[in-house]
Amino acid sequence: MSDLLENHIVDVIVLGTLVLSAVWAVLSPRLLRAVIGLAVASCCVTIALFRLDSPLAGVFELSVCAGLISAVFISTISLSQLETEESIAGASKERIRRYWYLPPLLVLVGIAVFQIRLVDFPEVARVGKDVRQVLWTERHLDLLGQVTVLLAGAFGVVVLFKENKKHER
Repeated sequence: MSDLLENHIVDVIVLGTLVLSAVWAVLSPRLLRAVIGLAVASCCVTIALFRLDSPLAGVFELSVCAGLISAVFISTISLSQLETEESIAGASKERIRRYWYLPPLLVLVGIAVFQIRLVDFPEVARVGKDVRQVLWTERHLDLLGQVTVLLAGAFGVVVLFKENKKHER
């Protein structure tokens, strides 16, 4: 098998795992399982970033998103009230109805990321370069991705607390 075909197979596996874990995170009836799905999706994003020659963004994704954000979500879940089986089933059906468009959207975005190069990615930072200089001068797209993921996590926590307040009333 040629190297190009092997690379495409690996990309498809990473993308497929990312889509499945993201769908699992969104549609999971239990919050803890959703956090696990989010952590797996973040690990898949980390692999994709490394494959796209963005090791600094990959390291940040793995440490902050897969590690820190998952820990924050788990601690938030442990502080929230437990839900009944009926409310979990109702919320799951509502999520499926509300977010049906996410899996196809994720597939399209993934295909775009792996197939369409909108910008020329700069050369990987060499050992000896200052990380601050690399991040602020060469890796703007990586920083944009990190900010987007952190904001998505923050909005997720806000939505979690809003939903819990609705159920308390």
